[in-house]
Amino acid sequence: MKLWDKGIKVDKKIEQFTVGKDRELDLQLAAFDILGTLAHIEMLESIDLLEKDELKQIQEELRKIYSTIKNEAFVIEDGVEDVHSQIEVLLTEELGDVGKKIHSGRSRNDQVLLDLKLFTRNKLEEIVREARLLFDELISKSNQYKKVLMPGYTHLQVAMPSSFGLWFGSYAESLTDDLMVLQSAYKVVNQNPLGSGAGYGSSFPLNRQMTTDLLGFRDLSYNVVYAQMGRGKMEFTVLSALANMAMTIGKLAMDACLYNSQNFNFLSFPDELTTGSSIMPHKKNPDVFEMIRANANALQMLPAQIQAVTSNLPSGYHRDYQLTKEFFMPAFDKMLACIEMTRIMLSEVKINKDILNDDRYQYLFTVEEVNRLVLKGTPFRDAYKEVGQIVEKGEFKYNGKLKYVHEGSIGNLCNDKIVNKMNEIFVGFNFNRTKEAYMNLLNRI
Repeated sequence: MKLWDKGIKVDKKIEQFTVGKDRELDLQLAAFDILGTLAHIEMLESIDLLEKDELKQIQEELRKIYSTIKNEAFVIEDGVEDVHSQIEVLLTEELGDVGKKIHSGRSRNDQVLLDLKLFTRNKLEEIVREARLLFDELISKSNQYKKVLMPGYTHLQVAMPSSFGLWFGSYAESLTDDLMVLQSAYKVVNQNPLGSGAGYGSSFPLNRQMTTDLLGFRDLSYNVVYAQMGRGKMEFTVLSALANMAMTIGKLAMDACLYNSQNFNFLSFPDELTTGSSIMPHKKNPDVFEMIRANANALQMLPAQIQAVTSNLPSGYHRDYQLTKEFFMPAFDKMLACIEMTRIMLSEVKINKDILNDDRYQYLFTVEEVNRLVLKGTPFRDAYKEVGQIVEKGEFKYNGKLKYVHEGSIGNLCNDKIVNKMNEIFVGFNFNRTKEAYMNLLNRI
């Protein structure tokens, strides 16, 4: 069964090629298709395209199908093209002609776009909540190890003193910016396309604001042509935000791989979180972080893949958009896994607290000596040259204390400010609005 079926049999190879992985991916959209249809039929009843008793019948059946989906018993039957067709088939089997009325005033185009937006809102919430847990772990470790010094590097050369508090905290604050960007993407997603039809609206007097409110959207995509042009652009915007977060996670993973190596020995992980070698019995490999790094790199490539498919398309709907689902939908679980595994690994990290006892790190303190001379009245450039000459002779030693007091430095991490920043961003997503809308749809009498 196909929503566009006019009684003409389609060549089997043509059908397989054009459908692609839609049936497999559509199972992830099924619950959201029910929610969208519940909002749509309530609106149809309000403009007299459904009778009250018909609305009630369809609502009851849709909620039964929703329960089947949640129990993982929902299937798209052989011969049924996609999730939208399958739901309409089930309704028609139970309700007869009443089940055929749910498509009035919408196209599969705006139906797919709606489902994708509802799916994306849900997945972004999962990612935000998981990122918040990682943030909390990073802040906790930053506070725990704020007095434990480590070398800071520029150009992979020993540079200046750092601390584990500073290192952990840097990634915590990076996540706040990542979520700020993700919130912008969430706002793009959180606009209702339903009612745009095939991209040119409907001659039915649809109440688009009603479905917007029923589904908990922040706003409408008002212009119906743009609503359809948003397909591809929405995916690119979201994946760009995920790529931004993947950059943070990937960099942290690279640091962890370096710092775990014998040449650095800054940190380590329990045996059960590492893997071994088939030939070298001494090896404890950070495979988890290597896989996180690889997956983070792959995630950063996805926006370019979306662009490659959509960048030269004119306005209006095109079947090319179907391919974007194959890049787009799996990205969320990959991102979630990277964030979760990073948190699990960091929760068990062991920190070397005696790194700076090694003489190789003496040069970390050259700037401290320059600053000491400046405070005594020596012009900075002269102090710089004087310390440089001592270094060249191999005679540099430093035994003073570190005095870092400005905001964001070793001695003043400002973690409380970073937490406040994260709290403000997190609240700004307003996830409760969506949950309340869904509960109302599923429990409305």
